[in-house]
Formats: sequence, structure tokens, C-alpha cells
Amino acid sequence: MALVFWIACGFVAYVYVGYPLLLHVWGRIRRRPALSEALDFARAGSKGDWEPAVSFVIAGRNEGRRIAGRVENIHELEYPAAKRQIVVVSDGSTDQTHEVLEQMRVEHGVTPVEVPEGGKARALNAGVARAANDVIVFADMRQGFAPDALRALVAPFRDPRVGAVSGELVLNGESRDRRAEDERRARDDRRAVDDRRTAARMPAGQRKGRRRWAMRRAILESTITDGVGLYWRYEKQIRRDESATGSVVGATGAIYAMRRSLWQPLPPDTILDDVLTPMRIVMAGYRVVFEERACAFDRTALDAGAEGRRKLRTLAGNYQLLWLEPRLLLPWTNPAWMQFMSHKVGRLLVPYALPTVFVLSLLLARHSALYGAAFGIQCGFYLLAAYGAWIEHTKASAASTNSAFPVTSVNRVARVALMFIVMNTSAVAGLGAALTRQKVWR
Repeated sequence: MALVFWIACGFVAYVYVGYPLLLHVWGRIRRRPALSEALDFARAGSKGDWEPAVSFVIAGRNEGRRIAGRVENIHELEYPAAKRQIVVVSDGSTDQTHEVLEQMRVEHGVTPVEVPEGGKARALNAGVARAANDVIVFADMRQGFAPDALRALVAPFRDPRVGAVSGELVLNGESRDRRAEDERRARDDRRAVDDRRTAARMPAGQRKGRRRWAMRRAILESTITDGVGLYWRYEKQIRRDESATGSVVGATGAIYAMRRSLWQPLPPDTILDDVLTPMRIVMAGYRVVFEERACAFDRTALDAGAEGRRKLRTLAGNYQLLWLEPRLLLPWTNPAWMQFMSHKVGRLLVPYALPTVFVLSLLLARHSALYGAAFGIQCGFYLLAAYGAWIEHTKASAASTNSAFPVTSVNRVARVALMFIVMNTSAVAGLGAALTRQKVWR
């Protein structure tokens, strides 16, 4: 029983602490010889002497209100307009998407693609089929790019060994990143333009209500910013080290690019195209690198419920990968096998190790004070997470009444504990969603 306890403890510690530390040390000691050369390629490309033609592929359903702002953001990028193609795929939209796409086609040369509702994977397949350039850039409707993001994103392709490049998603929870606040203001300005355009098409009676909603949206803030921001910084450090030592095991769906020649059509119900596609590229013998100078910006989920739904999709998608591409589990076919097993598969198994540690520490507590202390620490952590859930509920109520809520170190730690619980409960729910083929993309 004690042996099982220590094996379970060691496994949890390895996944969340040991692997990131080993990867970081590995990156310091045994950096890939090609890395400095790849950085030279990137620096040369960022000077503007190498600008490959790119095709943006963006898929969405009922995103008519966002299309104009998204296209404007792409046109504002510091990149030759003649070398950009924008393909927007409507996945069976029932709102004003068709009319907006026609307007964008006439005014901005957008390539519209309309397909029957079938999910994001099918929409991306249709969009890539219409892409005309050698580099494909995948993006979402919601997140905007920094002005220099595209140039930074394509620069590593000067190295012929690089097959795909993942950019960096900056959340408003990452207060240490000085770029986030400037881009947040720019996003708010774009949203205001979108709101005015949509309101102009509304009957007068609806406009007043829309203004009230816009004002309310402006004062609402995420109740989980601290937890998500800390987790996202931790996650991106892992990606930096994976990139430095080989390849990242997935890309940031809001901003990543690949060579058109390496594209393989996605299975129709694929949940994580931004993991399956990069891992196929890795297994084809190319590198997938992380380029943190290529930034897209987004807001933290509003609350733990919204973040839980996002994690449910991600973790259900990780389960799905195992039967869509079982070769990922074989070290002789997956050059990033150790990273994939530690980063992706390990996190799917942690939720089953945690109750094992809890129960065994309780049973062993009568034999040793060490196990009693371990049980007490776990109880304290879970109580802290429960306090974090209470804070979230209270802060949400305070936000709706414009009341202030105190920010303390204990409260921040409680929110981090809450996010740890949300992530692991979502992994269990993700297994159920994958087994029942629950639709989790929308």
C-alpha cells in the first residue's frame, strides 16, 4: 500500500514539476545544434528580406458580427498585402454571415467558403482546399494579432527543417506582459466598431438594449484571472523548452502556421486540429517550433464554468488523439514521444492518481505521522480550492452590483487551487465526452 502511495505521488509530481524541470535543464545543457541556426533564420526573416505568400484560413459558425473586425485586423498587419490571402469558411451559419462575407469579398478580396454544418475539422479541410499559397496561417475569429505577428510567425520557415510554427496567445491574466494592456485597448476599440456597425443594422428598440449590454460587458471581469494567468505562463514555459530541445507537442489554435505541402485532411470529427496537425508534421520528420514574438491576444474565460468547458474540449480532444493517431504512442514512430507522453498523456492520468494518494494517505496515517501530514496537506489544498470557488461566486455577484472585492495573496492561491481542480475534473469529464462522442467544439 505504501509503495502504491509513493508511485502515485511520484507520478503526479513528475507530470507537473519533474517533467518541466527536466525539460528546462535539458534545454540548457543539450540545446539542439540547429537551434542557433534557426534563430539566425528567424532574425533574417524578421528584417523583411524574406516574405513568403501566406493564406489565412479561418473557420466559424454564426460569426457574422466578428468577421469585419477580424479582416481589418489582418489588413493592418505589417506584411505586404499582395502576399496575403484570406479564406473565411462559414460552417452552416444561419446569421448574417453570408451577407458579411459577400461584402468582405467585394471590399477586401476575401475568399468566402460556405459549407453545410459539419464541425470545425470539415470547415478547415474546405478552407485549406481553397488556399493558394505555400504557407497556411490558421486563426480564430475572436483573437486579434499584434501588428508584427505575421512576420514573426513565418520567419522560422527559412529553416527547411521547420514544418510548423506556433505563435503565443497572450491572455489578460498575464499582467507581467506589457503588450497585453495595449492590445486589450486595441481589441476594445475594434469591438466598439463592431458594436456600432451591428447596432446600425438593428431596429431602434434593440439598439438601446445593446448599449446596455456593452456597458455591462465592459465592467465584467474574469473571476479566475489569477489562476488561469499563472497556469498559462507555466504552460508557455514548457512550450519554449520543448521548442528549444526538439518540437512542441501541439500549437496555439489561435495563431499557428504550417507548410501547405505537409497538410493532411483532418478526420471529420477532429476536436484538436491544433494538436493532430502539428504531431503529424513531427512524425513526418519536421520540427514544430514555438515563436513567442508572434502574438495573438484574448481574454481569460469569465469564470470557472467557462474555463471548465474550454478544458473539457481540450482534454476530450487529447483522448480522441489516441485513437485517431495511435502511432503517437509508439516511440519509434513519434520523435517527440517523451514530450507527448509527459505533456499530454500524463495529464489525462493524473486525476486517477490524486484520489489514490488521498485515500492511501488516510489509511496509512495511523502508521506514520508522515502520511498523516500528507493527508492534512491534501485536505488543506482541497479546502483552499473550495474557498476559491466561493470567492468566484462572491466576486461574480459583486461584479454584477459594481462592488469591490478584496485581492489578497490567499485569495490568489485559492484561485490557483481552484483551477487545478477544474483542470483535473475536466480530464475525467473529457473521457466521458470522448467516449460518447459529445460535441464539444462549439
